[in-house]
Amino acid sequence: MKTEKLSIAKKRFLLFRQNKRGYYSSIIFIVLFFLTLFAEFIANDKPLFIKYEDRFFFPVFIEYPETDFGGDFLTEADYRDEYVQELINEKGFMIWPLIRFSYDTINYDLKSPAPSPPSLENFLGTDDQGRDVLARLIYGFRISVLFGLCLSVFGSMIGIAAGGIQGYFGGKIDLLGQRIIEIWSGMPVLYLLIILSGFVQPGFFWLLFIMLLFSWMSLVDVVRAEFLRCRNLEYVMAAKALGVSDSRIMSRHMLPNAMIAAMTFFPFILNSSITTLTSLDFLGFGMPAGSASLGELLAQGKENIQAPWLGISAFITLALMLSLLIFTGEAARDAFDPRLEG
Repeated sequence: MKTEKLSIAKKRFLLFRQNKRGYYSSIIFIVLFFLTLFAEFIANDKPLFIKYEDRFFFPVFIEYPETDFGGDFLTEADYRDEYVQELINEKGFMIWPLIRFSYDTINYDLKSPAPSPPSLENFLGTDDQGRDVLARLIYGFRISVLFGLCLSVFGSMIGIAAGGIQGYFGGKIDLLGQRIIEIWSGMPVLYLLIILSGFVQPGFFWLLFIMLLFSWMSLVDVVRAEFLRCRNLEYVMAAKALGVSDSRIMSRHMLPNAMIAAMTFFPFILNSSITTLTSLDFLGFGMPAGSASLGELLAQGKENIQAPWLGISAFITLALMLSLLIFTGEAARDAFDPRLEG
């Protein structure tokens, strides 16, 4: 049995690899996401490592007062300050990340008013507040994907459970569930977010909770149809006759078939979740002000037509991210297509 399952999984992986565009898109997306998980080591206004008077410091993890480096203040050292840099370089050295700006670092030494064009210091220029665009893109990519993953995973779990219960039991439970979904899906989500934003400060988990209330319905119909198809099959009827519990039948015998459809749709659901967050940020009802956000960068591009690098950078990042997910989803769809497994 295990050998048969391994054989099916291997066939699906081979089918996935045959779609070259989707296969390489998935690799590129995973690599980009993995790199952004360590954004603090790529773009930061703090050194990665400092050696000072035979002592070792790691500012990325720990806050150190200026007095530790011979300064005068007990507040955290400003490592971009030339005075602090001279103090450290006199008796040690610093190792900086590739980009010496975090997503919220303001460059006060710009040679032209913000938003300033791309330069050797700011590779993609700065936004209208003097913050490095490339750093904000890196952090914004990470936040967008993490938000999308959380929303997609938890929403899919709720949707699979709801669809499974409706499809397995059928009858009044199915009828009642369908009517609830019809009413719930007609709720004006955007208007509710606008109203609630007047009472609650938007944030990552607040947005995730609100969007989760309405995003779980995407897989209900697919899973429900699969459970309706499977519940009258012989192996399910035999399990019922042997006294196997409903929960065991659903989880052990019927859920694996429904998961095939769920896995096929997951990249597209992730794509939709990322787009939703970007749209909310663009309209000003998403992440808190100052957060690294692709939607907020798009809004800045709209407001600053004279600075085309803002809109172009955000557009290219979003287009690349969403295209990679779409191509990956197409490859996953082919891999789980039963017509191609033979």
